[in-house]
Amino acid sequence: MTVSTNRRRSTRDWIVDSVVFVVAVLLGLMLYDDGDKDPVSSGLLALDFVAGMALCLSLWFRRRWPVQLAVAGAVIATFSDSAGAAGLILILSVAIYRPLRTTLFIFAINAVALLIYLDVRDKPDDPMAIIIAAVAMYVAVAGWGLYIRSRRQLLQTLRDRADRAETVATLQAEQAQLRAREEIAREMHDVLGHRLSLLSVHAGALAYRPDASTEEVAGAAEIIRASAHQALQDLREVIGVLRAPVGELPQPAFADLPALVEGSRAAGIPVELVLDAPGALPEHVGRTAYRIVQEGLTNAVKHAPGEPVTISVTGAPGNGLSVELRNPAPDRRRGDGQGLKGLRERAALVEGRVEHGRTPEGDFRLFAWLPWPA
Repeated sequence: MTVSTNRRRSTRDWIVDSVVFVVAVLLGLMLYDDGDKDPVSSGLLALDFVAGMALCLSLWFRRRWPVQLAVAGAVIATFSDSAGAAGLILILSVAIYRPLRTTLFIFAINAVALLIYLDVRDKPDDPMAIIIAAVAMYVAVAGWGLYIRSRRQLLQTLRDRADRAETVATLQAEQAQLRAREEIAREMHDVLGHRLSLLSVHAGALAYRPDASTEEVAGAAEIIRASAHQALQDLREVIGVLRAPVGELPQPAFADLPALVEGSRAAGIPVELVLDAPGALPEHVGRTAYRIVQEGLTNAVKHAPGEPVTISVTGAPGNGLSVELRNPAPDRRRGDGQGLKGLRERAALVEGRVEHGRTPEGDFRLFAWLPWPA
């Protein structure tokens, strides 16, 4: 992994580069003054000074071209004392901004340059001591640069992980909101659809029975009023939970199934219920069964008003729960509306299944199987 260097220089970078440049120049001048005593020509000393100062100036571009400048620094180091500090800084830059193999390559050519330097400058000191000191400095500088590089990579990795975690958290929050909206929409459809279907049946009866007696009109009007009032109450409950935490929607239970059927019978719908499900039914399975029956009654009222509806709810622990609704089907084809799609989704959530369609006898059949653990 190569650390990116193609970015604008920050204020901190300007300060660091200025300090690095000044330190490299001062140390270079000190090394040049010390090397002035070497038995070399004045021309080489002049070249030493010029090349060393030029390498110090090149430090301003070490972030952009660290390898190229380090190679140039190794060439200059074969004869120059004043380039010593700048050469070490360039080795440090390569270790920070480039991979380990590139650092090892620069280390190797500097080691070769050191051997050439000892031959060119003919130092009076012990050559082995110079080699050991120089190699020790190379290793220390390269190690320091590799440490800085690994630390920066670690921090970048942590930043990337934090960004990904934030992105994932945002997506999860959006998905949770979407699920909450879908749940609320499904509840509003299930709760209000059944009530409004009953209301529509009685309102239609009043419209098509102008000869109805006063008592029949009053009875139908009372049913319409009660259904509208109950629908309004259900709507208030659903809207009220929009201000509550997700998961606090009013939920019916399997035990409310007989009351649901009685309400439909009271509205004038001939409903026959066969209920044979002994045992403790899991709450989520019972709630799904209730919603299936509720949607089936709603569809029966909508598509076949006045026709009898047969409901069978049977099952036992270990065998599952079967829910079946039958009613005479109208001549027109019944579409696969949002209610039936919602039932399939509900059943899938509890690992069940839903089937629907016309039977050979001409009835419309809605069937669901739901798991019931033993």
